[in-house]
Amino acid sequence: MDGILIWLIVGGIAGWLAGLIVKGGGQGILLNIVVGIIGAVIGGWVFGQLGVTVGTTLVNSILTAVVGAVILLLLIGLIRGKR
Repeated sequence: MDGILIWLIVGGIAGWLAGLIVKGGGQGILLNIVVGIIGAVIGGWVFGQLGVTVGTTLVNSILTAVVGAVILLLLIGLIRGKR
């Protein structure tokens, strides 16, 4: 149960930060969580492909998720034609 709560918190923070970076604002708590969790997967994959070792601290998890979430939001913007 603790793991799920941490995923939700990390996802929410990462999605909110990515929204600030890409669009200038968040998208709402549920969408922020979804974007952040998907971003964590994308960020982990990207860093793995680059050979970057990501630590296991909460800060490292949030930074990884933010990077992935920014990539996700930029890709969505490209698909929608906004960027």
